[in-house]
Amino acid sequence: RQFDQFSLTRETLRVSEDEVEDAYKTVDSEIIKDLKSAADRIESYHQKQLPYLSEASGGNEKLKEVIRPLQRVGIYVPGGKAAYPSSVLMNALPARVAGVNEIVMVSPRVSDHVLAAAKIAGVNYIYRVGGAQAVGALAYGTESINRVDKIVGPGNIYVETAKRLLFGVVGLDMVAGPSEVLIVADDSAVPSFAASDFIAQAEHDEDAFPLLITTSESFLQEVEQEIQLQVDTAERKSIIQKSITNNGLLILAKNLDKAVELTNRVAPEHLVLMVSNGHDLLDSITNAGAVFVGNYSPVAVGDYMAGPSHVLPTAGTSRFFSPLGVYDFLKRMSVIHFSKDELEKLQPAVSRLARLEGLDAHAKAIELRLTSND
Repeated sequence: RQFDQFSLTRETLRVSEDEVEDAYKTVDSEIIKDLKSAADRIESYHQKQLPYLSEASGGNEKLKEVIRPLQRVGIYVPGGKAAYPSSVLMNALPARVAGVNEIVMVSPRVSDHVLAAAKIAGVNYIYRVGGAQAVGALAYGTESINRVDKIVGPGNIYVETAKRLLFGVVGLDMVAGPSEVLIVADDSAVPSFAASDFIAQAEHDEDAFPLLITTSESFLQEVEQEIQLQVDTAERKSIIQKSITNNGLLILAKNLDKAVELTNRVAPEHLVLMVSNGHDLLDSITNAGAVFVGNYSPVAVGDYMAGPSHVLPTAGTSRFFSPLGVYDFLKRMSVIHFSKDELEKLQPAVSRLARLEGLDAHAKAIELRLTSND
């Protein structure tokens, strides 16, 4: 009520199953078909990420690693500036493929399209709440919302700051927002294509980061002109202009080596390689959330239909974070099983190391087992 001027009751906080069904029936059949098509591609891609159970043997003892899905996860679906049914699919489907039992969705804007996507993706619970308060509710639990094991999904600066503050309280995927794109282009690129990707990223919100690096001064000038032309006819012109004014950069590099060096320093969320040797250049890229190679691989196709989740690390964190995937919803456990004979072989070394560290009880815990008649 205080920050969003939005009033909820205990009854209206959660979206009912009847509301989801009604929303699904309301959405145009062609859109339902599109959402299902996207869901099929996303699910198919993420099925390939399912890991095999690994087993490592060290002699006769049984050592292995077992993998278990998380029990309950929370997905954050942005909704402040627009409704994003695609984000529902991109968050929920990798979790569903991983075998998560309970998927809880929070969003400040649950449109009919968002609810339809939630039904297609198999979301279990949906709550009309967003911002830092939604993240807090998922992390700690409230009278109305059960706490979750992990929170995933992109959000604005408030959402991402809340996630940073909750590290260690709940599992977190990554820093995912505000959105950003870095386009690397040479003379083989099409200026209007580069400008369109630049603008498409800027329309997310005023804090988005659209960047372009090129080795051609004439291309840079053409792109600048194209950006101005395309912004003038854009529906979200005001947001785009603020994003470009605040964060937009067109950079001229001496050569592609310099462009790659800067790209790896920036570690962008989306990297578009509009260069003649895109796949060759890819070998030099170490830091990026997702890479789009060639003039006909726009970021927008990755946002909706390509297959890989569009939830990606931002703010330079692709140096150590990866795109959201099935592995984000799985955890590993080591399993160790020794017989008495197998333990006896390692006892002298373990006892010596334990006493070296001043942990006499550790050594005795092994020695007792070998001298006991039980």
